[in-house]
Amino acid sequence: MATSLAEPMATGAPLTAMGPPRFFVSARTPLAHFPGKSKTAVFTPVPPAVHNAETGAFIANIPLPPGIESSWHLVVAARDNRMFAIAGWTESTDPHIRFFVVRLGEDGRPGKPVAVTQTDPDDLTLVYDLALSADGTRLAYATPLIGGGAKISVLDVATGRRRDWKTLTHSMVSGLSWAPDGRSLAYVLGGRAIALLDLARLGTDPDGATSRIIKNATGALPFESVAHTPDGSALIYASGHTVERVPLAGGPAQVLARPELPPGASLSLRFSVDGTGEHLLYVHKWRAYRAGLADGAVTSVPITVDERPGEGDSPRVAW
Repeated sequence: MATSLAEPMATGAPLTAMGPPRFFVSARTPLAHFPGKSKTAVFTPVPPAVHNAETGAFIANIPLPPGIESSWHLVVAARDNRMFAIAGWTESTDPHIRFFVVRLGEDGRPGKPVAVTQTDPDDLTLVYDLALSADGTRLAYATPLIGGGAKISVLDVATGRRRDWKTLTHSMVSGLSWAPDGRSLAYVLGGRAIALLDLARLGTDPDGATSRIIKNATGALPFESVAHTPDGSALIYASGHTVERVPLAGGPAQVLARPELPPGASLSLRFSVDGTGEHLLYVHKWRAYRAGLADGAVTSVPITVDERPGEGDSPRVAW
């Protein structure tokens, strides 16, 4: 377990929240094709893309850093709606996942992407989730552990130094979210509980005293995504298709929205909340759905790629 990052907290000045968001970024895995009757897939690399948040229209592809051949299925946004962290696929014969960051100009055009080179190499073939700190200096991610359990890692974007925490009670950790003050991380354990990891206590085991349960699932529907409110006093999460808010200090949950999706949509809603905490974004197939957390109103737009409708598996999106 890596421990080279002495200060995993992200206590710098938060980036200024920009809202309502003007852009969102989509990322997806390489497209797999089976030519003829072949059982061997041929992969077509795909870059992540920037879209207009109001219309879903394609603005530009994001270039990939050297050594990264395609985007992967993970993307997260900073509070300013300009800085994004994205997962990339290194190669098709021996694929590994690496991270890079990119900043958008005021017109949404991406700048040169910067790969995050880790000081302590991490053999990443599967990553459950990503989260970018409010000041843009730390990237958190969750991965499975060989032999069982899962690992939560905090990575310094500038130096590549990392600190790991392991959990042995669950094999899957998702829904990562940084507290606005950068001192803790919220996460979902196996879809059944929302927990908070105290980064100021430098243990290595979130199953121990460094972590506490905020909410347990009470029904059959799993938790998926989780996000902090802008003031850090509460968490926004989805239980099935119901979006709720629960205070960190304790108390009853409040329903914020009940978005409706077409038949066949997943029971677990994976979403991205913008830096203002007022707008929620999620995807079903190739439509982006935007929900207002003040009134619960939902609108949707088609997602286009290279000026045409998307194809293949639904992308992940963030704003």
